[in-house]
Amino acid sequence: MTLPIILALDTKEIDQAQSWIKAASGQIDHFKIGLEFFLRHGITGIEKLRQGTDFKLFLDLKLYDIPNTIKGAVESVANLNPKFLTVHAAGGAKMISAAAMALPTGSITAVTVLTSFSEIEFQEMGQRQSIEDTTKNWAKIALSAGAKSLVCSPFEVSALRQLSDSAILITPGVRLEGDDPGDQARVMTPKQALSAGADFVVIGRSITKEWDGTATQMQKKIDLIATTLV
Repeated sequence: MTLPIILALDTKEIDQAQSWIKAASGQIDHFKIGLEFFLRHGITGIEKLRQGTDFKLFLDLKLYDIPNTIKGAVESVANLNPKFLTVHAAGGAKMISAAAMALPTGSITAVTVLTSFSEIEFQEMGQRQSIEDTTKNWAKIALSAGAKSLVCSPFEVSALRQLSDSAILITPGVRLEGDDPGDQARVMTPKQALSAGADFVVIGRSITKEWDGTATQMQKKIDLIATTLV
């Protein structure tokens, strides 16, 4: 059975990413490619990854700019047929609408408040509302503008599920108990996030740090995560 996990390929190296995809592809079919890989290898790099294994692409570029620029940027990557393409929800309705029109066959995915923010840090940025209230506000605007999926921390996913039954909710900031939280400030376990209403959880270092040159250790970690979801 395919797990509701999007594996984050947090590497700059094509060979490394290919190895991780191959190691995980028996249980995971969604893979996240972000800025560190895309800025080095671009569209060609993603095409190379797909030569070995077909997979569902979560293209995590977190686009944020004026609507016309976003329209052009989305058009530039549309031929990759990403299932999910991230933009910042803070960009507003016009920007999100421009992105959605430029990717009619994919899901524009609005990233709400980054999971690296704590409540105190968010307030220090000049935000008057809480993270949860801001997330709900941005989510409403994004969905009305054409976004089909949302990224939020596990702590906001329940509130967003109440807003929409149809939106795909994706939660980073998940770790098994005992795992290093790294730079994440708002963390739950995968089971807690899914139980709260998430459709997918994004996991990267908790799995990929187990890579030892063979697939064995990574697969054991994925198996362990799978047992916690039962």
